[in-house]
Amino acid sequence: MTPRRAVPEPEDGSTSANHRTVESYERIARDYADDTAPGPTGAGELDGDGLRRLLGVVPAGGTVLEVGSGPGWDADFLEAHGVAVRRTDITTAFIDLQAERGKVVERLDVTSDDLGGPYDAVLALAVLQHVDRALMPDLLGRVAGALTPGGAFLISVREGDGEQWEVGDSGNPYFTVLWREPDLCDALEDAGFGLEWRSWGEDSEESRWLTFLAKAGT
Repeated sequence: MTPRRAVPEPEDGSTSANHRTVESYERIARDYADDTAPGPTGAGELDGDGLRRLLGVVPAGGTVLEVGSGPGWDADFLEAHGVAVRRTDITTAFIDLQAERGKVVERLDVTSDDLGGPYDAVLALAVLQHVDRALMPDLLGRVAGALTPGGAFLISVREGDGEQWEVGDSGNPYFTVLWREPDLCDALEDAGFGLEWRSWGEDSEESRWLTFLAKAGT
Protein backbone atom coordinates (compact mmCIF):
# COMPACT_ATOMS: atom_id res chain seq x y z
CA MET A 1 0.00 0.00 0.00
CA THR A 2 1.55 3.22 -1.17
CA PRO A 3 -0.24 6.54 -0.53
CA ARG A 4 -0.99 8.42 -3.73
CA ARG A 5 -3.41 11.34 -3.40
CA ALA A 6 -3.94 14.04 -0.80
CA VAL A 7 -7.37 14.40 0.81
CA PRO A 8 -8.78 17.05 3.16
CA GLU A 9 -8.13 16.68 6.88
CA PRO A 10 -11.31 16.04 8.90
CA GLU A 11 -12.62 19.03 10.78
CA ASP A 12 -12.82 17.28 14.16
CA GLY A 13 -9.07 16.95 14.62
CA SER A 14 -6.41 14.37 15.43
CA THR A 15 -8.60 11.98 17.45
CA SER A 16 -10.80 11.50 14.42
CA ALA A 17 -7.68 11.30 12.25
CA ASN A 18 -6.34 8.34 14.22
CA HIS A 19 -9.73 6.61 14.21
CA ARG A 20 -10.14 7.14 10.48
CA THR A 21 -6.67 5.74 9.76
CA VAL A 22 -7.35 2.64 11.86
CA GLU A 23 -10.61 2.14 9.96
CA SER A 24 -8.66 2.22 6.71
CA TYR A 25 -6.34 -0.54 7.92
CA GLU A 26 -9.37 -2.56 9.02
CA ARG A 27 -10.48 -2.61 5.40
CA ILE A 28 -7.18 -3.57 3.77
CA ALA A 29 -5.46 -5.80 6.36
CA ARG A 30 -5.38 -8.94 4.24
CA ASP A 31 -4.16 -7.13 1.12
CA TYR A 32 -1.54 -5.34 3.23
CA ALA A 33 -0.34 -8.69 4.59
CA ASP A 34 -0.01 -10.08 1.07
CA ASP A 35 1.81 -6.99 -0.19
CA THR A 36 4.33 -6.98 2.68
CA ALA A 37 5.00 -10.72 2.97
CA PRO A 38 8.76 -11.29 3.44
CA GLY A 39 11.08 -13.05 1.04
CA PRO A 40 13.20 -16.16 1.64
CA THR A 41 15.28 -14.48 4.38
CA GLY A 42 12.18 -13.96 6.52
CA ALA A 43 12.85 -10.21 6.83
CA GLY A 44 11.44 -7.46 4.64
CA GLU A 45 13.82 -5.74 2.24
CA LEU A 46 13.28 -2.32 3.80
CA ASP A 47 13.53 -3.34 7.47
CA GLY A 48 15.75 -6.42 7.38
CA ASP A 49 18.98 -4.65 8.29
CA GLY A 50 17.37 -2.94 11.27
CA LEU A 51 15.84 -6.18 12.53
CA ARG A 52 19.18 -7.97 12.31
CA ARG A 53 20.86 -5.14 14.21
CA LEU A 54 18.14 -5.35 16.85
CA LEU A 55 18.88 -9.05 17.26
CA GLY A 56 22.51 -8.11 17.88
CA VAL A 57 21.65 -6.04 20.96
CA VAL A 58 18.81 -8.07 22.48
CA PRO A 59 20.08 -10.74 24.90
CA ALA A 60 19.35 -14.41 24.20
CA GLY A 61 15.81 -15.15 25.27
CA GLY A 62 15.08 -11.44 25.60
CA THR A 63 11.64 -9.87 25.34
CA VAL A 64 10.46 -7.36 22.73
CA LEU A 65 7.29 -5.27 22.66
CA GLU A 66 6.09 -4.86 19.08
CA VAL A 67 3.81 -1.87 18.53
CA GLY A 68 1.66 -2.15 15.43
CA SER A 69 2.40 -5.80 14.70
CA GLY A 70 0.21 -5.77 11.59
CA PRO A 71 0.52 -9.10 9.74
CA GLY A 72 3.25 -10.15 12.19
CA TRP A 73 6.07 -10.75 9.73
CA ASP A 74 8.67 -8.86 11.80
CA ALA A 75 7.67 -10.69 14.98
CA ASP A 76 7.93 -14.00 13.12
CA PHE A 77 11.49 -13.13 12.11
CA LEU A 78 12.53 -12.19 15.64
CA GLU A 79 10.91 -15.25 17.21
CA ALA A 80 12.65 -17.49 14.69
CA HIS A 81 15.91 -16.17 16.14
CA GLY A 82 15.03 -16.91 19.75
CA VAL A 83 13.44 -13.64 20.87
CA ALA A 84 10.11 -13.53 22.74
CA VAL A 85 7.78 -10.95 21.19
CA ARG A 86 4.69 -9.40 22.75
CA ARG A 87 2.66 -8.65 19.64
CA THR A 88 0.25 -5.71 19.87
CA ASP A 89 -1.98 -3.79 17.48
CA ILE A 90 -5.04 -1.56 17.60
CA THR A 91 -6.54 -2.92 14.37
CA THR A 92 -8.99 -5.79 14.87
CA ALA A 93 -8.47 -7.11 11.35
CA PHE A 94 -4.74 -7.60 11.97
CA ILE A 95 -5.42 -9.25 15.34
CA ASP A 96 -7.84 -11.67 13.67
CA LEU A 97 -5.52 -12.26 10.72
CA GLN A 98 -2.68 -13.36 12.98
CA ALA A 99 -5.05 -15.48 15.09
CA GLU A 100 -5.82 -17.49 11.94
CA ARG A 101 -2.22 -18.69 11.96
CA GLY A 102 -2.04 -19.29 15.69
CA LYS A 103 -0.48 -16.01 16.83
CA VAL A 104 -1.71 -14.06 19.85
CA VAL A 105 -1.90 -10.29 19.38
CA GLU A 106 -3.01 -8.02 22.23
CA ARG A 107 -5.02 -4.90 21.54
CA LEU A 108 -2.94 -1.81 22.41
CA ASP A 109 -3.36 1.89 21.69
CA VAL A 110 0.20 3.15 21.92
CA THR A 111 -0.95 6.74 22.31
CA SER A 112 -2.77 6.10 25.59
CA ASP A 113 -2.44 2.56 26.98
CA ASP A 114 0.08 1.34 29.54
CA LEU A 115 2.96 -0.30 27.66
CA GLY A 116 3.94 -2.65 30.47
CA GLY A 117 7.51 -3.90 30.68
CA PRO A 118 10.31 -3.79 31.29
CA TYR A 119 11.36 -5.05 27.86
CA ASP A 120 14.76 -5.57 26.33
CA ALA A 121 13.53 -3.78 23.21
CA VAL A 122 10.55 -2.02 21.66
CA LEU A 123 9.83 -2.35 17.94
CA ALA A 124 7.72 0.19 16.03
CA LEU A 125 8.25 -0.12 12.29
CA ALA A 126 6.07 1.86 9.86
CA VAL A 127 3.48 2.73 12.51
CA LEU A 128 4.35 5.94 14.38
CA GLN A 129 4.04 8.05 11.22
CA HIS A 130 0.30 7.85 11.93
CA VAL A 131 0.66 9.43 15.40
CA ASP A 132 0.05 13.16 15.78
CA ARG A 133 3.36 15.00 16.25
CA ALA A 134 2.15 16.65 19.48
CA LEU A 135 1.70 13.21 21.06
CA MET A 136 5.21 11.97 20.28
CA PRO A 137 7.15 13.43 23.25
CA ASP A 138 4.90 11.66 25.76
CA LEU A 139 4.84 8.49 23.67
CA LEU A 140 8.62 8.32 23.33
CA GLY A 141 9.03 8.98 27.04
CA ARG A 142 6.71 6.08 27.84
CA VAL A 143 8.64 3.82 25.46
CA ALA A 144 11.87 4.72 27.25
CA GLY A 145 10.20 4.01 30.59
CA ALA A 146 9.09 0.57 29.39
CA LEU A 147 12.66 -0.54 28.61
CA THR A 148 15.32 -2.13 30.75
CA PRO A 149 18.41 0.08 31.30
CA GLY A 150 20.14 0.24 27.92
CA GLY A 151 17.14 -1.34 26.21
CA ALA A 152 16.79 -0.83 22.46
CA PHE A 153 14.17 0.96 20.39
CA LEU A 154 13.86 0.31 16.64
CA ILE A 155 11.63 2.85 14.91
CA SER A 156 10.88 3.76 11.31
CA VAL A 157 8.86 6.73 10.06
CA ARG A 158 8.26 8.51 6.76
CA GLU A 159 10.74 11.25 5.86
CA GLY A 160 9.54 14.70 4.87
CA ASP A 161 7.94 17.88 6.15
CA GLY A 162 4.58 18.51 7.80
CA GLU A 163 1.47 16.37 8.12
CA GLN A 164 -0.93 15.28 5.42
CA TRP A 165 -3.86 13.11 4.53
CA GLU A 166 -3.15 10.61 1.77
CA VAL A 167 -5.20 8.08 -0.12
CA GLY A 168 -3.65 4.71 -0.86
CA ASP A 169 -4.05 2.60 -3.97
CA SER A 170 -6.99 0.96 -2.18
CA GLY A 171 -8.83 4.30 -2.02
CA ASN A 172 -8.61 4.49 1.78
CA PRO A 173 -7.35 7.62 3.62
CA TYR A 174 -4.37 7.68 6.00
CA PHE A 175 -3.12 10.46 8.25
CA THR A 176 0.66 10.69 7.91
CA VAL A 177 3.17 12.72 9.91
CA LEU A 178 6.49 13.24 8.13
CA TRP A 179 9.80 13.63 9.97
CA ARG A 180 13.21 15.06 9.19
CA GLU A 181 16.21 13.26 10.65
CA PRO A 182 17.37 16.09 12.99
CA ASP A 183 13.87 16.52 14.41
CA LEU A 184 13.44 12.83 15.16
CA CYS A 185 16.94 12.68 16.65
CA ASP A 186 16.06 15.58 18.94
CA ALA A 187 12.79 13.94 19.98
CA LEU A 188 14.55 10.68 20.82
CA GLU A 189 17.30 12.43 22.75
CA ASP A 190 14.75 14.48 24.70
CA ALA A 191 13.10 11.19 25.71
CA GLY A 192 16.40 9.87 27.04
CA PHE A 193 17.60 7.81 24.07
CA GLY A 194 21.04 7.66 22.54
CA LEU A 195 21.22 7.00 18.79
CA GLU A 196 23.11 3.83 17.84
CA TRP A 197 22.38 3.45 14.11
CA ARG A 198 20.32 4.99 11.33
CA SER A 199 19.42 4.23 7.74
CA TRP A 200 17.33 5.52 4.87
CA GLY A 201 15.26 3.50 2.41
CA GLU A 202 12.55 3.85 -0.23
CA ASP A 203 9.57 1.68 -1.03
CA SER A 204 8.47 3.98 -3.87
CA GLU A 205 9.37 7.30 -5.44
CA GLU A 206 6.95 8.95 -3.02
CA SER A 207 7.87 7.12 0.20
CA ARG A 208 11.28 7.56 1.81
CA TRP A 209 11.79 6.07 5.26
CA LEU A 210 14.02 6.86 8.24
CA THR A 211 14.96 3.93 10.48
CA PHE A 212 16.70 4.50 13.82
CA LEU A 213 18.05 2.11 16.43
CA ALA A 214 18.36 3.88 19.77
CA LYS A 215 19.12 2.82 23.33
CA ALA A 216 17.50 4.07 26.51
CA GLY A 217 19.65 5.89 29.02
CA THR A 218 22.71 6.27 26.77
